[in-house]
Amino acid sequence: MSTDTIFGKIIRKEIPANILYEDDLCLAFSDINPQAPTHLLVIPKKPIPALTAVEAADKELLGHMLLIVNQLAEQVGMAESGYRVVINTGNDGGQTVFHLHMHLLGGRSLQWPPG
Repeated sequence: MSTDTIFGKIIRKEIPANILYEDDLCLAFSDINPQAPTHLLVIPKKPIPALTAVEAADKELLGHMLLIVNQLAEQVGMAESGYRVVINTGNDGGQTVFHLHMHLLGGRSLQWPPG
């Protein structure tokens, strides 16, 4: 499995994306294949292939990403009505890009179970 992904190319600005947030640790942008009216991705700039590859040293990064998810939900008007945060892990978990990422979904009532 390649360590470089489409997300690495977005981080390096080799591929355009609708970026809504960026700092030294992470980047957030609109998903090109939205599964809800609002579908954003929050990715770490550190290339972590999947949740299973997270180490103890990454706990501040993951916490930071969740704070950014909340900030984005507020920014796009979903904080009060609600939203879903998803991390797909591995093939059976539906992960298609092997760079850790959080999906922020909302803008409509989301059903359970999801898939």
